[in-house]
Amino acid sequence: MPELGISTEKVGFLIEKARQFDVKEEISDPDSGSNAADDDMIDVLQDNGQDPVIREITGFISALSEDERVALVALMRLGRGDATIDEWEDLRNEAAGQRDRHTARYLLGEPMLGDLLAQGLDEFGLSWGEERTTADSSSVSRREEDERNPR
Repeated sequence: MPELGISTEKVGFLIEKARQFDVKEEISDPDSGSNAADDDMIDVLQDNGQDPVIREITGFISALSEDERVALVALMRLGRGDATIDEWEDLRNEAAGQRDRHTARYLLGEPMLGDLLAQGLDEFGLSWGEERTTADSSSVSRREEDERNPR
């Protein structure tokens, strides 16, 4: 199995943030200035160009090493189906050859970036820790456990 070149924790963080970004939609209420509760909180899901998630993703990617950025682009392309895991080194070399100062902008321009990165990790047989962000109602909560086993 080839080496990924970036930690799964970093990729997991980007998956979470990219999924937050992916749910944004075009502005449908351009003259909004009213109370968000009165508008059913619709403005929260609108992309108004001042999205803090974009700034967070961009800052995070910019802080990565060059090798990590190359691995990230290659991982997205692997998840997109541009190549197989057996062609990982070719994907990395291609990504390295197309280095761009605007890696974050390139990646954010890819629809469903979070899903593509998750699929890329899956090709490696790696998990990104989805359990951190997904509620699991089938397990016993800490409160339920404490109520069942009082000290």
